[in-house]
Amino acid sequence: MRRWETVYFSGNSKGEKNMRKNWAALALTGMLCLTTFAGTQTVSAETADSAKQVDIVFTHDTHSHLNTFTTIVDEAEKEVGGFARINTLIQEQKAKNPDTLVIDGGDFSMGTLIQTVFETQAAEIRMLGYMGCDVTTLGNHEFDYRSKGLANMLNSATESGDDLPALVVCNVDWESMEAAGLSEGQQLIRDAFDEYGVSDYVVLEKGDTDIAVVGVFGKDALACAPTCELLFKDPIEAVKETVEEIRENEDVDMIVCVSHSGTWEDESKSEDENLAKAVPDLDLILSGHTHTTLEEPIVHGDTYVVSCGEYGKNLGELSMTQKADGRWEMTSYEIVPVTTDIDQDAETQNAIDQFMDTVDTDYLAQFGYTKDQVLTENDVDFSTQKDLENIHEEHNLGDIMSDAYVYAVENAADFDGVPVDVAVVPSGTVRDTYAKGDITVEQVFNSFSLGIGADGVPGYPLISVYLTGKELKTAAEIDASVSDFMTTARLYSSGLNFTYNPNRMILNKVTDVYLDDGNGGRIELEDDKLYRVVADLYSGQMLSAVTDMSYGLLSLVPKYADGTPIEDFEDVIITENGKELKAWDAIARYMESFEDTDGDGIANVPEYYSTDHDRKVLDDSRNIVDLVKNPNKFTAIIVGVIAVLILLVIFIILLIKKIVKKVKSRKMKK
Repeated sequence: MRRWETVYFSGNSKGEKNMRKNWAALALTGMLCLTTFAGTQTVSAETADSAKQVDIVFTHDTHSHLNTFTTIVDEAEKEVGGFARINTLIQEQKAKNPDTLVIDGGDFSMGTLIQTVFETQAAEIRMLGYMGCDVTTLGNHEFDYRSKGLANMLNSATESGDDLPALVVCNVDWESMEAAGLSEGQQLIRDAFDEYGVSDYVVLEKGDTDIAVVGVFGKDALACAPTCELLFKDPIEAVKETVEEIRENEDVDMIVCVSHSGTWEDESKSEDENLAKAVPDLDLILSGHTHTTLEEPIVHGDTYVVSCGEYGKNLGELSMTQKADGRWEMTSYEIVPVTTDIDQDAETQNAIDQFMDTVDTDYLAQFGYTKDQVLTENDVDFSTQKDLENIHEEHNLGDIMSDAYVYAVENAADFDGVPVDVAVVPSGTVRDTYAKGDITVEQVFNSFSLGIGADGVPGYPLISVYLTGKELKTAAEIDASVSDFMTTARLYSSGLNFTYNPNRMILNKVTDVYLDDGNGGRIELEDDKLYRVVADLYSGQMLSAVTDMSYGLLSLVPKYADGTPIEDFEDVIITENGKELKAWDAIARYMESFEDTDGDGIANVPEYYSTDHDRKVLDDSRNIVDLVKNPNKFTAIIVGVIAVLILLVIFIILLIKKIVKKVKSRKMKK
């Protein structure tokens, strides 16, 4: 606070009179200043009151989680999510501001049993519309249903007559596809896009504010969509062009991007941060894809990047106020947990229930299940889905799933008699964990809900391939060295055990790898011998993306039993009585097979899964001997390169010294 100094005068001199005159003038000046200041404050207040304001609520990566569900949050079981609760929050916000913008960042499908009626009912996008969602975009998992499935969903949504969100994506490269001639699948999607009204962007009027919303599909999203037939332009360049088009043709106050690209800890690889830097005209980026929860927005220049996490566990809420220069300032931002403290909107839940009523008859009946059927009782604390990605060690959730693959294949009705040596479950295919209590068919499906088979039936099937012993060692090294850069590629296996040291040189972190004989015994791998490996179809299709992370240094070539390389993984899908053996069904069968240990007629999860079993052992030794022993060819190459670089540096230093010495010698002679 500024302090005013008080001055006292005394006496009747001429100086005193002058002082009094000066004081009177000073007082008058002060009064004028105060009056001016007050007037300025009034104008500023009026300006603030008249500044445009926007309220926004957002979701992304809801993955068919229309219903509330129980999962592990902060090491405690909690009931979270659900569109009925999310809609309660949205309606509360709209009661405060009817012009609230509601946006979604894609991957609204693929994650629960409701996805099994994706093509026929389009439940996910219709429920977004039911809640008043204004705009959404496509995520990579919308393409998991293949071109026909995505097209059918969009057509079903259009034909429903329901209120639907605008669907925006600006970087589909129709020009290149049309120049080459549209495939049947591309044409199906093109027709469905046209019928739905998919566009690069939309302009929405919210109160006195016109908002352009552009959508974009990211590079990593495309890499995670192996069945996508569409071609895409560079995301950043496409958004730049679209924003320029908006500036030229539209009179808008704000530009928002709904992006299915994501953010990463490494800022240089963080797609939506790079987008914010490259396209500064964007005021807000809703960042989906990476399931990130940003407790505070990321800010680059005048662009804000926001995310609220996956599965509808949270709802994002924010407010923005337009500044004098036309840009926007975020004045509030909150990630609101969707918990049981929030009432469920009854009408919303009723709409969801109507969709769910079709699941038993339209999907589960062919497997002999109902959604509420209890498979087993569980007293084990299972690791979470996030643990599988974030904590690089053995996890019982990965153990039980990989064991289930082995059980289901070897106990199938038409088992071929060839035992499974190794079963592999990557972390990226696991969608949820198992809480204590009854584990139902619905919970098992939700834990491994991805994909659709070659048969057009939801759920990725299992595949059977053969790898050499040397390639199994490579698989362990991929987990140890590559998965830190691609955490969805962390591997959890049944039959393959290994030890790794994270402190060793990259591509040489695994120090021990062997097969488990099923009784805790050890079987050494033979480099040239073929071993039977079971995984899910998606993992096979994504294999090239994983090995590319090592720039081809680590490679696997899945083979048939005779050693011939496999070209199409759909040719090695495991079937039973002519039907695909789905990964989620394998887990359900395994759980149903457990012994009933408490005599109540329901199976119980074995105590075996309450501890680790040396499948993935972390050796954190920093002893120099442990760090350099048993070097492989990659270590030799890396050491050789480093040695060459050191010698090159030494040579350059010596050369510089020699040149300097010659120059000095010449100067002395002169």
